[in-house]
Amino acid sequence: MLFEDLSLSKSIQKAVFEEGYLNPTPIQEQSIPIILSGRDLIGCAQTGTGKTAAFAIPIIHQLHRIVGSSKKAKQIRALIVTPTRELAVQIGESFDTYGKYTNLTQLTIFGGVSQNPQVETLKKGVDILVATPGRLLDLHKQGFLDFDHLHTLVLDEADQMLDMGFINDVKKIVKLTPKNRQTLLFSATMPIAIRELAEMFLKDPEKVEVSPVSSTAENVEQRIYFVDKTEKRNLLYHLIKEENLSNVLVFSRTKHGADNVVKALRKKDIPAEAIHGDKSQNARQRVLDAFKNKEVGVLVATDIAARGIDIEQLPYVINFDLPNIPETYVHRIGRTGRAGNGGIAISFCGKDEEPYWKDIKKLIKVDVKIITEHPYQWHSGSPEAGEKPKNSNRSGGAHKSRKSNTSKKNKKRWY
Repeated sequence: MLFEDLSLSKSIQKAVFEEGYLNPTPIQEQSIPIILSGRDLIGCAQTGTGKTAAFAIPIIHQLHRIVGSSKKAKQIRALIVTPTRELAVQIGESFDTYGKYTNLTQLTIFGGVSQNPQVETLKKGVDILVATPGRLLDLHKQGFLDFDHLHTLVLDEADQMLDMGFINDVKKIVKLTPKNRQTLLFSATMPIAIRELAEMFLKDPEKVEVSPVSSTAENVEQRIYFVDKTEKRNLLYHLIKEENLSNVLVFSRTKHGADNVVKALRKKDIPAEAIHGDKSQNARQRVLDAFKNKEVGVLVATDIAARGIDIEQLPYVINFDLPNIPETYVHRIGRTGRAGNGGIAISFCGKDEEPYWKDIKKLIKVDVKIITEHPYQWHSGSPEAGEKPKNSNRSGGAHKSRKSNTSKKNKKRWY
């Protein structure tokens, strides 16, 4: 299918064409017609599959038709609620990009910065509001927000809002909106709690699910290192130096752990920065910009902070700490191998993390390459079967590894 087959306005098609997009991704191809029909929708797809464009483009199309060239005072007609400040900024930029040939205006609001510029823009009127829950409720309480004219409500990254404790805020926000609204819920995973949330807020929704959370990208080469817990920092430094790694996204389970990894790397003259919830918005943005501009070679992040990182050509992801939720592993390694590029996902597994790795293997059902030739292995017993690791670097032995495709020309993607 071509994008022009989706019966979108010429203004949107022009903006999309200028971005170099021709074919919608599966989540877009299936979701856009449903949203245009006015139905509620539950969309489930991995990070990097184009969820933002899947809802932003049809919303712009609908509002462009409703608002047209009207010179009346602007009212909030679309509200997108998302858990992190970085993700909110990304979504706002997407609306600006796809709607640049319409007269629609959008505002992104979040905490951690002065509310005054946000309030001034709200007073002038906006069509589309992108917000994090806390700042949204705060400004509404102060009387700066009116949702009486709301047409569409989007709950994006619903699973993360649940994990971050935003569920009560989300319920409050939904109650502030008209009952006849269109509601779109997007989530990378669909746990029972999210399904219950959907039943509460959506009316007879259509369901779209692509790239199941258990599937990992085929063009991502996965490797696992079984390493003594106390040697993880040494192994990380060893890999960065020996394999000359750069543009590396490292995942830490905790904020404190992320800071400690950065300190250890800096002591060995490796430019590294951390990004997590304890840092101010300005500091986080500076770090992200430095990483995107390749001024910093290693970025250490927690899972929640990483949801706002959108880099098309990211060659390496390293799980310094294995996640205790298998689906989180899929999300993490999905940060690489995007837009047709190859990527390498490396995981460190300490003795205490062996149960996590077993759960991950059950979910992904992929033969992951085991790297035994490194100086920081476990010293006794097999990490997988009670035997010493074999010389083969791969648990399946015969399957040949794919070469990374990171050198190929970067292709545009929808996001």
